Amino acid sequence: MTLAQPLRLMGAPGSPYTRKMLAYLRYRRINYEFMLGDQSTNLDLPKPKVELLPTFYLPNDEGKIEAVVDSTPLIRRFEQAFTGREAVPSNPVLAYINYLIEDYADEWLTKSMFHYRWHYDADIKKAGSILPLWRGLRIDNEQHQKFSAFVADRQISRLYVVGSNDVTAPVIESSYRRFLGIMEELITRQNYVFGARPSSADFGIYAQMTQLAKFDPTPMAICLEIAPRVYAWTDVVDDLSGQACEEDGWMSVDVVRDALGPLLSEIGRVYVPALIANAKALQAGAENMQTTIDGKPWEQPTFPYQARCLAWIREEYQKLAAQDRVQVDQILAGTGCEEMLQ
Repeated sequence: MTLAQPLRLMGAPGSPYTRKMLAYLRYRRINYEFMLGDQSTNLDLPKPKVELLPTFYLPNDEGKIEAVVDSTPLIRRFEQAFTGREAVPSNPVLAYINYLIEDYADEWLTKSMFHYRWHYDADIKKAGSILPLWRGLRIDNEQHQKFSAFVADRQISRLYVVGSNDVTAPVIESSYRRFLGIMEELITRQNYVFGARPSSADFGIYAQMTQLAKFDPTPMAICLEIAPRVYAWTDVVDDLSGQACEEDGWMSVDVVRDALGPLLSEIGRVYVPALIANAKALQAGAENMQTTIDGKPWEQPTFPYQARCLAWIREEYQKLAAQDRVQVDQILAGTGCEEMLQ
């Protein structure tokens, strides 16, 4: 189904998924109308089943406007609706690895973002002050103080949901540092994850880095110390609308393992064990999952959405032709990622 432009969406600068979609739309040169939270209050817009940012307002099959969330399927919808400057590789093997890395950014890197923002005093103070203002600049000082306290208290109370606690903190922080080192090395050789043109995986990583590298004080300092190129890269990816798109800019399949092996091994080291343990715990009817990640204990409440993420990763794998699955298997062998496909 074709979509009329401009696309209408509501979001906030402090939402990494809002930043992901805005950067994607700019790169694709898809016109959009962006509303901050308070700008949509008086509009007669439908509510999503789950209130998440960003929320897009798009026609369904009957032409009725509905509220749509979840960045990954939204990007796939827009890839079908608009031609030119696509962000999902046409090669099915590359597209699958892209899907996996994008999911890691959306679902694991965000643990670092949430953890650092609401675990350390300086980060709590900054986020508590600024996040309410991004939803409404005209609130008075008294309202600002109330909203700041409300936002901080609410988000700190929800740290357990993403698995940020005293037990898991060492795993999250070590993984963030390793990721920065891997990404720093990667972009010394090529501009983007899959070569000379950006993919949805780039926009997923960029999204989390708009907060980790560019907003929250503690992870920003770490990024500047060990990965200054990642800090700069985040600014570059923010608006690629003026950049030419190299039609042959995707890397070839035969170099993926060498180029992306360290990143895939990091995914297999931390994200895959979490996905598998979460799915097993949910299947057993447990409210909490306990496992070992990177040789350290990990415990958190079970997360039904991430069980769906694992199911979708497996579904995408099954959609591949037999010869493409063989190539994916060769790329993932020994990274730990292959464990979730067995």
